[in-house]
Amino acid sequence: MLTINVTLLLAVIVFWRLRRRTQARSRFDEKLTVVIVLALGVLIAPTPAGQGILNILGQLASGVTQAGR
Repeated sequence: MLTINVTLLLAVIVFWRLRRRTQARSRFDEKLTVVIVLALGVLIAPTPAGQGILNILGQLASGVTQAGR
């Protein structure tokens, strides 16, 4: 039996949708892409990879804040 990881499937769908030219997208198409990306974010967030991304972005934001002072 083949098991498909939903997160990987959504990542492939997002990649495929973002490859298209911006002019070829309708408003509905853009909204659907946003919903898919949000769902992907919700699925990635609790994983170790998501926590690592959060940590890196937190450190980056902290560095930018300190550089601005």
